Amino acid sequence: MAGNARRERIEGEVQRVLSALVAREVKDPRVGSVTITAVQLAPDLSVARVFFLPFGGRHPADEVREGLASAAGFLRGEVGRRLSLRHAPRLEFVIDRHLEEASQLSSLIDRAVREDRSRAGEDEPAGEAGPSDPKPT
Repeated sequence: MAGNARRERIEGEVQRVLSALVAREVKDPRVGSVTITAVQLAPDLSVARVFFLPFGGRHPADEVREGLASAAGFLRGEVGRRLSLRHAPRLEFVIDRHLEEASQLSSLIDRAVREDRSRAGEDEPAGEAGPSDPKPT
């Protein structure tokens, strides 16, 4: 348990440091504006998978990933120094597709709801939704 808490704390710190470094220190023109969305450390803390989203669209996401990968050595050293880690994790950059997948799933749900509503409207002919004449008393 304590190991998981430590790993989660380090993941958060690595994310914070990388966000600042990428914004201020990385000079590669392919990188541009990037948001670090998550960091996942291996159980032995040797590898960090860094999830990111590029902004601005000046370069394709794969080019941004290549730019980040070329700066990985510099970033790894700085993360190790700023967090006082004896062994800084090797950085692997991964394009975060969760936002795209969530958007696609949301649009599928919206479409299914619209189709259900249109079918429900077809099943009830107009004028037969309920009795309109009051019962005689």
